[in-house]
Amino acid sequence: MNTPIEDYALISDLETAAMVGRDGSIDWLCLPRFDSPACLAAMLGTEDNGFWRIAPVSRLARAPCASRAYRPDTLVLESRWETPTGAVRVTDFMPPRSQLPCIVRVVEGLWGAVSMRSELRLRFHQGRVVPWIQAGEDCTVAVAGPDAVWLNTEGLGRELDGGDSIVHDLTVRAGRKMTLTLVWAPSYVPEPPAPLSIPAETVLKETSDFWLGWTGQCRYEGPWRDAVVRSLITLKALTYAPTGGIVAAPTTSLPGCIGGERNWDYRFCWLRDSTLTLSCLLHSGYLDEATAWLGWLVRAIAGEPADLQTVYGVGGQRLLPETEAPWLPGYEGSRPVRFGNSGVSQFQLDVYGEVLDTLLLSLRAGIPMPGHVWSLVEAMMGHLREHWREPDQGLWQVRGPARQFVHSKVMTWVAADRALRMGELLGRNGSSDVWRAMRDEVHQQVCRDGWDAGRRSFVQSYGSSALDASALLIPRLGFLPAGDDRVRGTVQAMRELTHGGFVRRYAHNGQGVHRVDGLHGSEGAFVACSLWYADALAATGHRAEAREAFERVLAIRNDVGLLSEQWDPETGRQLGNAPQAFSHIALVETAFLLSEPQPGRS
Repeated sequence: MNTPIEDYALISDLETAAMVGRDGSIDWLCLPRFDSPACLAAMLGTEDNGFWRIAPVSRLARAPCASRAYRPDTLVLESRWETPTGAVRVTDFMPPRSQLPCIVRVVEGLWGAVSMRSELRLRFHQGRVVPWIQAGEDCTVAVAGPDAVWLNTEGLGRELDGGDSIVHDLTVRAGRKMTLTLVWAPSYVPEPPAPLSIPAETVLKETSDFWLGWTGQCRYEGPWRDAVVRSLITLKALTYAPTGGIVAAPTTSLPGCIGGERNWDYRFCWLRDSTLTLSCLLHSGYLDEATAWLGWLVRAIAGEPADLQTVYGVGGQRLLPETEAPWLPGYEGSRPVRFGNSGVSQFQLDVYGEVLDTLLLSLRAGIPMPGHVWSLVEAMMGHLREHWREPDQGLWQVRGPARQFVHSKVMTWVAADRALRMGELLGRNGSSDVWRAMRDEVHQQVCRDGWDAGRRSFVQSYGSSALDASALLIPRLGFLPAGDDRVRGTVQAMRELTHGGFVRRYAHNGQGVHRVDGLHGSEGAFVACSLWYADALAATGHRAEAREAFERVLAIRNDVGLLSEQWDPETGRQLGNAPQAFSHIALVETAFLLSEPQPGRS
């Protein structure tokens, strides 16, 4: 049985991440990058697909810890176990990378004596390749193909015969600390890597000081500061530091429907997240991170506008071939397990609006931009003028037929509007009349063909009566003011998409193939959409309801403050890849919105 998604905590070195369960087991780890093949993949299969557990020896398999928490304002995780003979604390962290990726696990006796076991079962190349293992005097190395993982064993005593696992039994007494450090290196490196020789106390202090210094820059001082800071730390942890790219999540194929096929690889960077990401970082006081994200974006999209993709790799790479892993049984039997994402090949109109909105926001924030950016704007607008009337796959990258999605047309309007505004700021008005005419035409078309007078709401696509939560973004994007009756009607209609107080992306009947997204089964409520609903309620004057909606989302964070992509109100479980950047970005933005002083009462 797989560990519940909400039982995982995150540690990261700003280039990759590990998922740590309440039972002390790291069940997901890709080395050396977020998008590298996994060497611990029990999260998507069984223990035979790779894990590293440090926990008390117990008759109860995978017994959870008594309590755990991050050290305040850091990404240092502390888990505590109580046993009849004593108590022990395990501190897990990954130091921000300066050389090679490493995980440090410090086992500390609190009182009495506790028998502990460390079991490391490595499975390279997505949980299937058993490595060659060689034990040395002070460390053990596991090698397979291009990868080597070194584990320090100095002071741990004799290694047990674990077959194809590395196993040590430890007796930890009060006041004693034992450190286990795992380091990845290329397999051709002949000697133990340098990080193995650095004292754990030094590395722990440096890691804690890094996070405390970083979180100290946060500008948010409202009533939900702890939740905001934890979300910002999570966003930072999902940032690939060398390029500034931010992955949607560190995991792949955690299902939106348990046992179903809605399993995607989110270890990449989506353009749909760009404006909200930048806004979140700028609001919170993180100009350096916002500048780095913009730098990644401008480099990634360089080239022909016709080649603009919905998703890119952390380095800006375009080829992300989607493959399936039949040797992995999937999270709770949810198959197929996918690596890579074929969404790169979809036509998605909204990304042009996202990019231009992000560029305008950056320009207004004073972020330096390369000189060729205006040429990029003109090229994108020239391409969009020719193709905006075409159907596309929409914001949610549906795998059903292309449609005239309303949100895609709204974002086309955004593209033209932001290009005009950038032209005004930069004194570039050569194409203003053409772009203004396009903007007006798109607006008229959406208001005519995307509006359902019977429902009194904007709908998902032209000619459809289905609702889509993306319509909640209309006032935020400036397409219509929040006081417009059509906006109020749309917000009211979205109650149809609510389930247990949370908002779905669009309606599902849970039977057969969904006619819009082309997939079987239903999915949970989408966390970001539930937060957009709170934003729209606040914008239309219902601040008390907005606060209730926001606090419902706060209540579904796990015990260490993390959110996945979706929530199932019926089972009370997190669904989808976790932790999800989109969810945490939306949380920060809603917290800022609801913390702003407002005249009067809702």
